[in-house]
Amino acid sequence: MAENAGVIERIWRYPIKSTGGERLRGVRVDERGLAGDRLYAVRDAEGKFGSGKNTRRFRRMDGLLHLTSRYAPGDQEPGLPELIDPHGRVVADPTAYLRTYLGRDDVELAREGEVSHFDQLPLSVLTTATLDWIRAEVPEVPVDERRFRPNVLLRTPPGTPPFVEDEWIGRKARVGDALHIEFLRSSERCVMTNQAQQDLPHAPLILKTIARAHDNRLDMLARVISPGTVRVGESVVLA
Repeated sequence: MAENAGVIERIWRYPIKSTGGERLRGVRVDERGLAGDRLYAVRDAEGKFGSGKNTRRFRRMDGLLHLTSRYAPGDQEPGLPELIDPHGRVVADPTAYLRTYLGRDDVELAREGEVSHFDQLPLSVLTTATLDWIRAEVPEVPVDERRFRPNVLLRTPPGTPPFVEDEWIGRKARVGDALHIEFLRSSERCVMTNQAQQDLPHAPLILKTIARAHDNRLDMLARVISPGTVRVGESVVLA
């Protein structure tokens, strides 16, 4: 039997990986995810992508979360994104700016090639039930969905328990008229959750709380079965 999981409250796209994103009212979604999402990244001479951590694929580059990226308003097929500095100004030359800002002459703004810019899967969904629980656990810390970088914040019905996303693993869902997705697993969180960004301060209590209560995992990741459009106000209906 079909089950209404909630209503889409906010949609986020991150044109340049590891920078602040842009809020949308609606966007096309295909097998790769939201059109233009994480299509670009800051890449160094070794081919590693700028991030808040050092791994086999990522290079820690502090300060990226204080920058924002967006596509020009009205772009139906995203081109080169705009990079916005901490003061809200669009920079003229993203690569030149990044080299000065990061103090590195080996970085560039690079479009996705053979290596995906996604950590795991292309679509991340977070519920207000889980977000509100975190707020209640750490009332002294500003908690905002931007810390968790979801594509969709889903407004769940009153009384929905936190981490309800866990119940969706292996289930398919319809979003709007055409978009169909399948939920597969949750994200393992890292230090980026704690990092300061724009108006949010450094907050290590958030990651500690998630680790203690939910094995360091938060949200639900999905693959796209059939493309469509996602819009604010639409329902996500579980099959």
